[in-house]
Amino acid sequence: MTALFALATSLLWGLADFGGGLLTRRVPALTVVVVSQTIATVVLGAIVVATGGWSEAGPRLWFAVAAGLAGPVAMICFYEALARGPMGVVSPLATLSVAVPVSVGLFLGERPGLVQAAGIAVAVTGVVLAGGPHLRGAAVQRQTIVLTLVAALGFGTVFALIAEASTTVTGLFLALFVQRVVNVAAGGAALHVSVRRGGEALPPGGFPWASLPALGFVGLADVAANGTYAIAAQHGPVTVAAVLASLYPVVTALAARGFLSERLRAVQAAGAGLALLGTLLLAAG
Repeated sequence: MTALFALATSLLWGLADFGGGLLTRRVPALTVVVVSQTIATVVLGAIVVATGGWSEAGPRLWFAVAAGLAGPVAMICFYEALARGPMGVVSPLATLSVAVPVSVGLFLGERPGLVQAAGIAVAVTGVVLAGGPHLRGAAVQRQTIVLTLVAALGFGTVFALIAEASTTVTGLFLALFVQRVVNVAAGGAALHVSVRRGGEALPPGGFPWASLPALGFVGLADVAANGTYAIAAQHGPVTVAAVLASLYPVVTALAARGFLSERLRAVQAAGAGLALLGTLLLAAG
């Protein structure tokens, strides 16, 4: 069950990143984040009301609040790092986020077997290579590296926090709702500051109503990924769940290949193959 839900997390996050990447070509990144998360918040609110999730309110919700604060910081740093580039360095570096939940799992006493340890090493290597790192000739500003590492730390922290936010399905809905409310508040504040500093909140043509379904998909896929990851982490080793969930860059690269006809570089194809091999080793262990 852990492998199944963790792989579903990778699929959902990979598709959400792909969709978000396409949208940010036409709409400011912060606006994409705020609008997509707002749609997800409305849907989650309806689910919480329908399932009686309010009855699950308790101290664990503070983990959801913390995840809601860490998420926008990570996304803002990540988008800023991508804007500064090169993306071939920024993207694979961000996958270092897996180190946070894996470290938490090891701290709590999880000890993967030999086959699983090999699978973790192979899968992480594959994810980094699937990002298409520049092996030479890529000058990277120190600030870009710092922003990327902050983003990775933030994403990894969200991984760890959301896994602790609830122990039941209805509680998970409530935790995800609280996380998204905080996400929207923090992202909205960042967008307000950006506009006051001269940034743009909307594209020249006004609000992109035609993109609303795509924005909704990005927000709902992201929140669903958080949910499937929480379930994966609760029903199996966090070390395994985190590594399998971190395969989303492979999904994004394959989506770009399938929908945009982008050609995978040899290093990316090799990385995808290693990620698949690592997945098989983890499942076998």
